[in-house]
Amino acid sequence: MATMTEKAEVFLAQPRIAVAGVSRTRQNAANLIYRRLRTRGYQVFPVNPHAATFDGDICYPTLTAIPGGVSAVVIVTRPSLTEEIVRQCPEAGVRHVWMHGSLAHGHSVSAEALAFCEEHGINVVPGGCPLMFGKTADFGHRCMRWFMRISGRMAA
Repeated sequence: MATMTEKAEVFLAQPRIAVAGVSRTRQNAANLIYRRLRTRGYQVFPVNPHAATFDGDICYPTLTAIPGGVSAVVIVTRPSLTEEIVRQCPEAGVRHVWMHGSLAHGHSVSAEALAFCEEHGINVVPGGCPLMFGKTADFGHRCMRWFMRISGRMAA
């Protein structure tokens, strides 16, 4: 079984990543993740069915609406919405899902969504944040990763 770091490396090796849960009306983790991935050279696609644009980019209502598709999605939503989003993955060609989890903002992990991904051969990172790893990491996120690991809130 792959470690969290190995799963993160595989996920962050994907060049085209959707970020579901961006918001034009409030600051949230999805917005930060979207912006950081974009500044680190990823092709990123905001997903929110209630927004036409985000940060000047076209915002897509679903994963299947993204032209050319994506291979990965970071989901920063309520767990019930996570289930809806992962059900789009097979048709959209998404093989990698990161269900965001944090110390302060709760998590997007859903048992039903995890089961769906497993049944459909989709690689999942259940919890934590992609900004805790690789070239997207900053000092604060590395500290959060350390704390979440020693407190048992995130697997090694």
